Amino acid sequence: MMESIYLTALMVGLLGGVHCLGMCGGVVGSLTFNLKPEVQLSWWRMFPYQLSYNAGRITSYVIIGAIFGFLGNSLISLAAFLPLQQTLQVIAGLFMIVLGLYLGGWWNGIVVVERLGQGIWKQLAPLTKKMMPVQNFYQAWLYGLIWGWLPCGLVYSMLIMALSAGGAMEGGLVMLAFGIGTLPNLLLMGSFAFFFTKLSRTLWIRRLAGALVIIMGVVQLYLAFTIQLS
Repeated sequence: MMESIYLTALMVGLLGGVHCLGMCGGVVGSLTFNLKPEVQLSWWRMFPYQLSYNAGRITSYVIIGAIFGFLGNSLISLAAFLPLQQTLQVIAGLFMIVLGLYLGGWWNGIVVVERLGQGIWKQLAPLTKKMMPVQNFYQAWLYGLIWGWLPCGLVYSMLIMALSAGGAMEGGLVMLAFGIGTLPNLLLMGSFAFFFTKLSRTLWIRRLAGALVIIMGVVQLYLAFTIQLS
């Protein structure tokens, strides 16, 4: 069961790449163009910086995921285990379906959820300006650490899954798997920003990714309701 949660998180990260490219396109472009000129001209010199940015972002995901996993496990320990665990998994499945509808361009309801995190982001965003231009890998990692708090419905849907994972370590691993899934798209975009921004706006790609995420949400609901039967 747990292995399927990690695989689901990984696949959502990969399929949600079309959202990442659109949502984080400006951030990635800013990170790329604020590197030293001699670094920007060399893909091989720029890649370690892109890796450091994303390592910082995923570090934030893991920390938040561990917190949510701990909170979820604490709630479960205070209530009847099976009903609450099942409820959290149902919510995670529903969030994935809503996310798929958003990715496919069919319904933008998840944008309301993204707005909830804007207050935190407004407090953190000014810190990024103090880090420009990025001079070293550690500074790039710190920037990525702040980037990980950017309001994102995709991240929030995975945090609901982390909440139902069963513990701090499990919640952190869910977000680690998700972060690794998002990595290929954002690393490539850091090097080929224009091409991948255009790709993320291609309607059939967005709808295919959205449909697949909806299917995964339905599977999550099926797994939640079959807990009682196992």
